[in-house]
Amino acid sequence: MPMIYWILAAIGIIVLVFGLIALYGLTLPSAHQVSRTILIKQSPEVIWQTITDFANAPAWNANVATIEKLPDRSGHEVWRETYKNGYGLTLETLERAPPTHLVRLIADVDGPFTGRWEYALTPIDGGCRITITEFGEVANPYFRVMAKLFMNLATHLEIYLAALATKFGEPVVFV
Repeated sequence: MPMIYWILAAIGIIVLVFGLIALYGLTLPSAHQVSRTILIKQSPEVIWQTITDFANAPAWNANVATIEKLPDRSGHEVWRETYKNGYGLTLETLERAPPTHLVRLIADVDGPFTGRWEYALTPIDGGCRITITEFGEVANPYFRVMAKLFMNLATHLEIYLAALATKFGEPVVFV
């Protein structure tokens, strides 16, 4: 059999595999919701001051390399966070109700995913319950398959909350 048939067969198999991956990705939901909660022995006011002092996030969150204030959008505060891995996100603060409720939106329109984090700070005896819920969307079906097979969708929530607990010298215990 001539070499050209082997090459065409290989190309056909590759196209078929990518087509099947795309079809599988299209069957997966594009939206997801995931939450994580920790308890910290600090008041909601202290936690609020920490999580909304965006300029100083690199001082307590080792994952954040740099942060830059950008012009406000529609009256909302906007910051650009660049992480140690070189990736960056533009985050817009949509809602603030000190010291209990914060909503931050991924304001990058060309990224592989979109979404928002909703923070709920609830006073408890001896501290604060912090719950962050991620409402995300992955439009690309290939990325949805990769996320399904190889990712824990709560990873970034867990990293963030672990850094917050560590800032206050507390153990990282998800409840």
